[in-house]
Amino acid sequence: MKHQVITGALSLAFVGLALAAGQYRRAALVGATACSFTALLSMLVLARSVKNAEKPLKPALLVMTVAFLARILLVALGTVFVARAGENVFAFVVAFFVPYFAFSAVEGVYLHSLRRFTGRAA
Repeated sequence: MKHQVITGALSLAFVGLALAAGQYRRAALVGATACSFTALLSMLVLARSVKNAEKPLKPALLVMTVAFLARILLVALGTVFVARAGENVFAFVVAFFVPYFAFSAVEGVYLHSLRRFTGRAA
């Protein structure tokens, strides 16, 4: 639960920063919102997938892989969308990837916290 709250707080902070980006606000908002949405969804699905799993790392890694692939797709689609709208693509990319690395760190810490439930090492 702690990791989901941190992800939510970071999402609000990054979207707030995007809103304060001045003339690059629209492109930054698209990037921060897309990344925040995937992070929130990823953390919710992570929590549900490991809840009753005997080996929680397997479903967690699957969720993280699918989330990574979804983020790749969103970066491509967002770049096209922002470019066609005549907005600054660089602002979109920065607003997507700065939060991405922060959210990845939270997901990594969450994944690390699951180690205590894996049982004996092979």
